[in-house]
Amino acid sequence: MKQIEIFEITSPCIGVCQSGPKGYCLGCFRSRDERLHWTKLEQDVQSKVIKACALRKKRFSQTHSKPTKGTDEQQQISLLD
Repeated sequence: MKQIEIFEITSPCIGVCQSGPKGYCLGCFRSRDERLHWTKLEQDVQSKVIKACALRKKRFSQTHSKPTKGTDEQQQISLLD
């Protein structure tokens, strides 16, 4: 049974509109088909797309993040020692 959404789900577009290496938008992380057919999708499908985009963004952030503190590249040299 479908759950009825009270509010319209707005597009997650943030106006970046550039495709990344896997074909997902670097702004909203939707696929080309998800972007093209957004207005025709039912709200339950739109909700699933939003959740999938959040996971894609999380994975992208994890693989493209900078090294954590403690590496030789990020240690600062004290000028007062």
